[in-house]
Amino acid sequence: MNPFVELGIRHDIVNAITELGFEKPTPIQEQAVPVLLTGSNDFVGLAQTGTGKTAAFGLPLLELLDFSQKHPQALILCPTRELCLQISKDIEKFAKNIPNVHVVAVYGGASISDQLRQIRRGVHIVVATPGRMLDIIGRDAIDFSHVRYVVLDEADEMLNMGFQEDINNILSTTPDEKKTWLFSATMPAEVRRIAKNYMTDPYELTVGTKNSGNANIEHHYYVIRARDKYAAFKRIVDSNPEIFGIVFCRTKVETQEIAEALIKDGYNADSLHGDLSQQQRDKVMKRYRERSLQLLIATDVAARGIDVNDVTHVINYSLPDEIENYTHRSGRTARAGKTGISLSLVNLKELGKIRQIEKVIGKSFIKMDVPRGEAVVESQLFAMINKVQQVSVNDDHIDPYLPKIMESFADLSKEEIIKRFASLEFNRFLEYYQNAPDLNVDANERRGDFDRKGKTERFGRDGYKSDYTRLFINLGSVDDFTRGDILGYICNTTRISGKAIGKIDLKGVYTFFEVENASVDKVFSGFQDVDFNGRTVRVESAGEGRSESRGGSERRNRSFRNGPDNGGRRKRENGGGFRDFSGKRREKSRW
Repeated sequence: MNPFVELGIRHDIVNAITELGFEKPTPIQEQAVPVLLTGSNDFVGLAQTGTGKTAAFGLPLLELLDFSQKHPQALILCPTRELCLQISKDIEKFAKNIPNVHVVAVYGGASISDQLRQIRRGVHIVVATPGRMLDIIGRDAIDFSHVRYVVLDEADEMLNMGFQEDINNILSTTPDEKKTWLFSATMPAEVRRIAKNYMTDPYELTVGTKNSGNANIEHHYYVIRARDKYAAFKRIVDSNPEIFGIVFCRTKVETQEIAEALIKDGYNADSLHGDLSQQQRDKVMKRYRERSLQLLIATDVAARGIDVNDVTHVINYSLPDEIENYTHRSGRTARAGKTGISLSLVNLKELGKIRQIEKVIGKSFIKMDVPRGEAVVESQLFAMINKVQQVSVNDDHIDPYLPKIMESFADLSKEEIIKRFASLEFNRFLEYYQNAPDLNVDANERRGDFDRKGKTERFGRDGYKSDYTRLFINLGSVDDFTRGDILGYICNTTRISGKAIGKIDLKGVYTFFEVENASVDKVFSGFQDVDFNGRTVRVESAGEGRSESRGGSERRNRSFRNGPDNGGRRKRENGGGFRDFSGKRREKSRW
């Protein structure tokens, strides 16, 4: 018998969650579900992200609500669009075997008309972000007078994002006799105030230690010079060939710049930040969930609500401003009882922050060394060998080619064949990391001898340079391109390396980009006689006469049509290489 039955969950719900892989309750589910099923208590649940909080409140809601009624009976508030969608989809999956359960996700960045239409059809559970929920309430488009349960999920993050007043206004439209369930990873004073203002003698449950980290996560840190951060980051990634990670940055600009640098260097990476449209965010997350992306570069706010299985590493490219955010970041890995690694790249001045985090999460960090070049080469080589061992052989399809293959290898011994296959990967990384310097810094080194100017890396080139030519292409953000997309598009079409591309300035209907002078002819020749989604695409020399404000009404020099197969996108060949960075001053931290 599935243990969820013993918690009081009926069989049709248990059957649905069994199909989803729920074999036994997590600690928060085991302790919270029986309490919430009584429906008689306000509730405060403290547990880390990834511990199963959605099922902890979602399953009791499905037991307690009357789905024969057509009005909203439960309201779930959460901080981000991603988390809103995730919760609504999870509850719909839990309710798979229950007829006439209507769940509506209400969030910004999507059509409010569609959301209003769903609400008018009848809804039992509303999952919403505060801003869009207030908008709908302001239109008198929803009646919360019959709401019996309000759930505040990720309450600490909603307050960090400035939703205190919005939450107050939303809760004022709900009945006084409702029950409020609050779930949070941490318990700052602001969350405590919400519990005091809106709850009566709440049942408080803490799974683990307050503000503590997940016990299944190892915390590593690397001490490096700020100017070496990107090179060290790439080396760590290369030494973990099977990495499937989320990389956290402090700002949207840094997020975009790192993603573009990685794409240029041949990595499967993309960015997720607040400047992307909902359509662009959905596209990035779809690629990440399908694992066509290996690295997702994100800001703290954008990454909230990301619930992706088997994330192996969380990489703190920059430490967060608030210590509590480290807990949320690291919680993206080691979900559902699995293990994971959270690693941080720090300079000597940031070692004090590591010690502060250790005190808050109650776990010690392990100091690691940035791998040397030969160690990276070895990791990549044996990763390839492991793939060869694990590859599935389709005998029916490969057999017809075997005679020619055997004939080609007739003059080679077994050892020679193995050497040559191994060298396909080995030679590339050997050349890449040959004579690579040691990037580690002695933690006892005097701070005065280290990065005296207090600068960190600067991605991209500062302005137009004489060894680059500035070009124009009549594709932009309205064509659903990000800067990373346009970079990949150019490289795929022209077959030039991403390292040959300089600054990219993405506009609405056009884009300016820099290309090394030696590659300009390749760009023009690669952009001949193809279309993008049925439209002629022009690539021209920007010249001094073409201003950004005019957007390319003039045609200068050479102009060619462009557009590879499949809507203008081709699979990009992998590549690699180092990249130099100069200093960039950071915003003042609140640590």
